[in-house]
Amino acid sequence: MKKAAAAVSTRTVSPLVNRKRKESWRARIPTMIFMAPFTILFVIFTVIPILAAVGLSFTYFNMLETPSFIGFDNYVRMFFDDDIFLIALQNTLIFALVTGPLGYILSFLFAWLINEFGRKLRSLLTLIFYMPTLAGNMYFVWTYIFSGDSYGLLNSTLIRLGVMNDPIMWTTDTRYMMGVVIVVVLWMSMGAGFLAFVAGLQSMDRSLYEAAAIDGIRNRFAELWYVTLPQMAPQLLFGAVMTISTSFAVGVQSQNLVGFPSTDYAAHTLVLHIMDFGSIRFEMGYASAVAVFLFALMVIVYAVVNRALGKWST
Repeated sequence: MKKAAAAVSTRTVSPLVNRKRKESWRARIPTMIFMAPFTILFVIFTVIPILAAVGLSFTYFNMLETPSFIGFDNYVRMFFDDDIFLIALQNTLIFALVTGPLGYILSFLFAWLINEFGRKLRSLLTLIFYMPTLAGNMYFVWTYIFSGDSYGLLNSTLIRLGVMNDPIMWTTDTRYMMGVVIVVVLWMSMGAGFLAFVAGLQSMDRSLYEAAAIDGIRNRFAELWYVTLPQMAPQLLFGAVMTISTSFAVGVQSQNLVGFPSTDYAAHTLVLHIMDFGSIRFEMGYASAVAVFLFALMVIVYAVVNRALGKWST
C-alpha cells in the first residue's frame, strides 16, 4: 500500500515538476543565445587548440608528414635529453616567482594608494600606470636605456656620476640580462589586474568602514586587512589569474630585449623554447609537449593560489 501511494504521489507531482523544468529551460534560452557566439569562438580558438596540442604532444609531427604516434617520448626527451629545456624551466620559474608576486603586490598597492584621490586625478594616474601595457614599441626605449655602449642612457649616466669607468653590456652579459628583463616585465605589470583592483576598490560598501570604526579600527592598514581585502576576493582572484598567466608567459619581452636566443640561454624561457621548436625547427610534436607542460604548470599554480585566496576570503 505504501509503495502504491508513493507511486501515485510521484505520478501526481511529476507533471508539475516537468512543467517547471520546461519553464526554467525557456527562461534560459535568451541567455544561451547571447552566450552562443562567445561559446563557439571559445571552443574553436581555445578548447580545440588545447586538445589538439595534447594530442600532438604524443606524436612526431614536422608539419610535412602525417603525425606519427610515439607515446611519451617527447616528455622523456624534455627532462632527460634536452638541457636547454631545463634552463628554460629554471628561468621561467625565476620570472614567475619574482615578477608574479611583485607585480601582483605592486598592482594592488598602487590601486589602493590612488583610490582616495579625486575622480580626475585618479583617472589620470590610472592611465599613467596602465599606459605601459598599451605602448606599442616600448622595447625601443628600454633598448636605448640599457644600450651596451657609452651612449646608452644608463651607462652614460653612471659614467658621468663616476660610478664606473667602462660601460656594461646590460643585454648581452649573462650577469645582468635576467635583471633587465625582470625590470621591464615589472614595468609592464600594471595590466588588467590593476584595473580590476581599481574597479574593486571603487565598489566597496562604505557602511562596513563605518561599522569597523565603531568596532575600534583606527588606521588604514587594519581597515585594509579586515574590511577591504575580504570584500575584494573576486578581484584578487582575477588579478592572480592575470598575473600567473603573464609571469609564466614571459618570452616576447626577453626576445626583444636580449635577443633570441640570448647569450648562453641566460634569459631563455619555456615560451621561447616553444617558439624555437614550433616556428623554427618545425618539431610541432615536441613543441606541443612543452606547451602542455607549461599549461599544466600554470593550472597547478592557479589551483594553489585559488585555494589560498578561498580560505583567506572565508
